[in-house]
Amino acid sequence: MKSKSVKGLIASGMFRGPLALGALLSLAVFPEGRNSGKLEKSYEGSGNSTGSRNDAGSECTSEVLDPGKVPTEWNDAYLFSTREDASKELERLKKGPQEISESFRPKFEKLSGPVMLEYLENEKAYSKSLDVLYTYAYTQLSKNVNESFLISLLGNTQDLLTEYKKAQAFATVKLTSLEKDEWDRLFSEEPGLEAYRAYLEANYMRFIEHRPKDETQAAHLAELENQRMKLETEALSEITNKVTKAGEITLENGEKFSVNSQSYSTLLSTDPTRENRKKCYDKRFYHLIDESDSMASLYSKKAQLDDLVARELNYTDFYDYSLYNFYLTHAQVDDMNTVFKQRKEVFEAYNDFRRKKLELDTLKPYDLMLQLTDHPGKKYAYIDALQEIQKSYSRMDPNFKEIFLKMATGGFIDVYPDPEHGKQPGGYCTDSCALKAPPLIFMNYDGLIRDQKTLTHELGHAVNFYLMGNSVDYLYCTGTIYEMEIPSTFNEELFVDYIVENSDKDTAVAVLSQQIDDYQNFFTRQPLITEFEYKAHQLCKEKETVSGAELNAIWTDLSKEYRSSSVEYYPEDSAEWTYINHIYLTSNYYTFNYAVSKAITLALFKQYRGDPDAFNKKYIAYLSAGSTMPPEEKLKEYFGIKIDRQLFEDAMDVVELRIQELYKLAREE
Repeated sequence: MKSKSVKGLIASGMFRGPLALGALLSLAVFPEGRNSGKLEKSYEGSGNSTGSRNDAGSECTSEVLDPGKVPTEWNDAYLFSTREDASKELERLKKGPQEISESFRPKFEKLSGPVMLEYLENEKAYSKSLDVLYTYAYTQLSKNVNESFLISLLGNTQDLLTEYKKAQAFATVKLTSLEKDEWDRLFSEEPGLEAYRAYLEANYMRFIEHRPKDETQAAHLAELENQRMKLETEALSEITNKVTKAGEITLENGEKFSVNSQSYSTLLSTDPTRENRKKCYDKRFYHLIDESDSMASLYSKKAQLDDLVARELNYTDFYDYSLYNFYLTHAQVDDMNTVFKQRKEVFEAYNDFRRKKLELDTLKPYDLMLQLTDHPGKKYAYIDALQEIQKSYSRMDPNFKEIFLKMATGGFIDVYPDPEHGKQPGGYCTDSCALKAPPLIFMNYDGLIRDQKTLTHELGHAVNFYLMGNSVDYLYCTGTIYEMEIPSTFNEELFVDYIVENSDKDTAVAVLSQQIDDYQNFFTRQPLITEFEYKAHQLCKEKETVSGAELNAIWTDLSKEYRSSSVEYYPEDSAEWTYINHIYLTSNYYTFNYAVSKAITLALFKQYRGDPDAFNKKYIAYLSAGSTMPPEEKLKEYFGIKIDRQLFEDAMDVVELRIQELYKLAREE
């Protein structure tokens, strides 16, 4: 359940420019051509050889979803029609690093405003093409992490990115060292630069204290970043092929059952037989412990590289590095964690509701996912889920409905799981802003309530990406992680409200209870993951070799600070950390952003309920603005929201109200 902005995915903070970390934002500037009415259909070429469209992306004109026009696999031929085309584009792009160095290095010796503008536009064009190629390689590999051609294509694209960043190191060093008066001169010499002031501020000007000191160091950082990307790819392959494949169990009816990433979640969510759930849980619990040493070895390499990169750029460590790029402070995150730990007892009333609903004396870990419906094995068809999501948009701006139809009928969603053939677990949405096209959504939809919410979550990202891509310059089609998660978590609230108001009591109770489960996930588990990353990085800094047992102990000790006292957890140290994709990403400390975004979302949802029409105007403008303003400034500008302790206290107040709503709903006849 994460957004995959490729600009954020493929590089890190020391790489300035269009392919820089999505968390690097810019200050206010007037964006070019915002669309306030109907969205344009634009699939521009971006330097690749396949700018043509295909039937899957045809224009949607019907206001009601037609089930007969809903594909379940994405058609990404608008990126590249064939693998051969992608390979040809890779070869074409390989010329770029040398060309940019030969063309601009001499001009940068006496840098002028016109040269600066020419450089930005040249870099933008090249970056769009590289963005499209990376999107193609990454998304295709997600479908089969063992496909040798795609492994090679992604690796070669990562290598090309590294070479490109090394070739433009002269520009990175120069632009991150300019003083204010030199920037003022450049802007005065070229009026066209004004449109990029916010971008330049976010990617160069604010990093004068965190810049590579020379080209040699910049090239070294590029090589380190390449290693970090390769470790991420390796980790996702290991998770898919080994960590989440726990082996086989025998169910009470004698059936053999293979435990993998998808089947595990399905069984624990739908099987009313407690002994089956326990067997499945135990099989994976102890399997993860067995896998923890190998994943600890991989994670240790990554953590040491992370902090090495951060120190090279004058940060204390990668946590310090990440917060700076997120425009957040240590105090803000500390306040958030403190509030959620202090108020975790809020969830005890819900846990008691779950225990009584299941008619249990004590909750065990394998009881926490079971759908709280009279028929927990019930699954919801993909088409039905889409139709419910469409209805949940009834009071939203028309742009939501239009983008939804494009996504649902245009071949932009890959729906069903296929772990046995190498399909990666989880879900994400990756932008296609370089083409002004709808993004691609990756799913493992299995018909659970949770899957419906994952679907609407990713569609929230899609709305955001498509609005940005058709509203602001490509360079501004980004944002901090927590900003990117706001539209996805807001979509979840829309969906839950619609179901509660329009469904039978059993369905409403099941969906609302699952939403409260998610609040526990957002406000306890997600901050826990980030704290684990921090502690694990500290340990990896102290020790060259770190064992799985050591990381398991860190995970378990921290989890005790967040988890419920009413659940009887296992006495052994847990190795849950091993399968969490986020901790292996190059964008570290990802998950606490979910908690920040959910707290903001609950504040936004209160405004939406109060005046939907007024809210919609501001919300569309907010989602369309991209990184044309710093994140907190943008929140204050559009909604008057501040990220402070009170925001997190208010979020927990909403959780209490939702739990009260659940009890009331369950009592109604």
